[in-house]
Amino acid sequence: MARAPLLQLNDVSLTFGGEPVFAGLDAVVQPGDRLALVGRNGSGKSTLLKVMAGLVEPDSGGRVVPPQVSVGYMDQDPDLSGFATLGDFAASELDESEAYRVEMEAEGLDLDPAIAVARASGGEMRRAALVKLLAEAPDLMLLDEPTNHLDIAAIAWLEARLQSGREAFVVISHDRAFLAALTRATFWIDRGVVRRLDKGFEAFEEWRDRVWAEEDETRHKMNRKIKSEARWAVEGISARRKRNQGRVRALHALRSERAAMIDRQGRAALELESGPQSGKRVIEAKGLSKAWGGQPVVSGLDLRVTRGDRVALVGPNGVGKTTVLKLLTGEVAPDSGTVTHGTNLEIAVFDQNRAALDPDRTLWDSLAADPEMAVTGRNDQIMVRGTPRHVVGYLKEYLFDERQVRAPVRSLSGGEKARLLLARIMARQSNLLVLDEPTNDLDVETLDLLQDVLGAYDGTVLLVSHDRDFLDRVATTTLAFEGGGQVVAYAGGWSDYRSQRREGHAAGVTKPGPARITPGAKPNAEPATTEQTVAHGLSFTERHRLEALPDEIARLEAEIAKLEGLLADAELFAREPEKFRKASEALVTRQEKLAASEEDWLALAERAEAAS
Repeated sequence: MARAPLLQLNDVSLTFGGEPVFAGLDAVVQPGDRLALVGRNGSGKSTLLKVMAGLVEPDSGGRVVPPQVSVGYMDQDPDLSGFATLGDFAASELDESEAYRVEMEAEGLDLDPAIAVARASGGEMRRAALVKLLAEAPDLMLLDEPTNHLDIAAIAWLEARLQSGREAFVVISHDRAFLAALTRATFWIDRGVVRRLDKGFEAFEEWRDRVWAEEDETRHKMNRKIKSEARWAVEGISARRKRNQGRVRALHALRSERAAMIDRQGRAALELESGPQSGKRVIEAKGLSKAWGGQPVVSGLDLRVTRGDRVALVGPNGVGKTTVLKLLTGEVAPDSGTVTHGTNLEIAVFDQNRAALDPDRTLWDSLAADPEMAVTGRNDQIMVRGTPRHVVGYLKEYLFDERQVRAPVRSLSGGEKARLLLARIMARQSNLLVLDEPTNDLDVETLDLLQDVLGAYDGTVLLVSHDRDFLDRVATTTLAFEGGGQVVAYAGGWSDYRSQRREGHAAGVTKPGPARITPGAKPNAEPATTEQTVAHGLSFTERHRLEALPDEIARLEAEIAKLEGLLADAELFAREPEKFRKASEALVTRQEKLAASEEDWLALAERAEAAS
């Protein structure tokens, strides 16, 4: 016998003083559903979740939840007023006999329930809201960005907790690895329409692209038919006026149908431009040590970062990743040791706390009043990579509409604030990007675009993120915080780091030495460590590098082929000279990387063969 749905939305419509957020929306959540709710920033994901939770009343349509079904909701901005501690808030809906559940869930999320609400950070409040929901264990959980402010260990715990639970859930998250691991079906909200795919997030992007391709084909055919019918109307209607009024009416109907089709919003025009090329050596740290409150953040760190490296810092929340970033950029002084910067450095910083954004300023003033972007005598223009641009036109490239331009920053969603901060950073020339949690709140498409932009960036990148998929796609070296001030370098991204850790433990290496990136190393070159076990002529990191190189070489060859195909267009230079220049420079860079990777493979393969 089929079980009744946990929740149904029937013909729901909702408008917030302008264009409808939804119109005629239908959605069903069944027992056992594990649903990803995806869509662009600003598409209405959080609003839809609130409608599902019964917190927002639609203009029309109905929400049906059977009387015996409990629905729980985790808010991005929970209200803890009236509670003394985070634990009091988390246990507020539980019987005293069930209060132990709060302790259990809080332990997994590394949250102290005794923290006073008055002293709690925004991240701690959000974790308390998540603890509350997990402890209550409703039949249906509605989770709005539960991974924000969680470190990788806590995200892994939450994954395991949700996988082992019996509750159905709908989850919004920017963390692709998290969604891929957990979900079995997908709700996609796009221009006020919700589609359902009975496959998890892993299948979403292919499905989305297929839907869009079919939509483009339909639009193309309709435009072609309208053009044909309009030509007929102009050329032949006078001779057949009475006979063909039906065809004219059909043309009007066709035009109305085309006008009713909502065009997709374009992608944010993220673009980075390197400033003057930095020296080969970008940062060199020797014996770098720092402690806070008697606890070591980093001890004796030796590190060399060379031009073109993408270095990711990973570790638990509070371990000191941001502090080490500030040590490396010179913003914070070390207790001992030295940090030396290379020549011609131009640094741009993305701050995880969005401190560079004044919440009371408008979006316009956030750019035009910035001394580094202001154009003398013109308050409607800003300097973008050396060229004056109109403020509104530039903001539109980052998907802000004219109504938002004069709105205060505080009115923006988390993803929109991240886009605004990226707009500020990317207006400047730089050759060292410092990105502290840039992935928080960004939608999947913007994450993909940011990854592509960083891949083509000629400068150097220092990166902190808990997004494992993003780290795998971007990082060439991972600095892992392993406790007690130990910071260890591993080749590659998150998965590479985990693999090398496992290999190291299997080989009896439990404490690799201080982090070093070899002088003159190419991107993806392995770091040198002092206590690695050498077997079969290669260290375990070198063996890992040897195994990874064929895929890297194949990827570079594919990118080179794509660029060569683009440059084969004889009219590209005349039509888009800037695109031609960038493609030419990217081709040279990738050809150099390919040659270096092939040399690395030959050298490592020869050493492995000689030792066998």
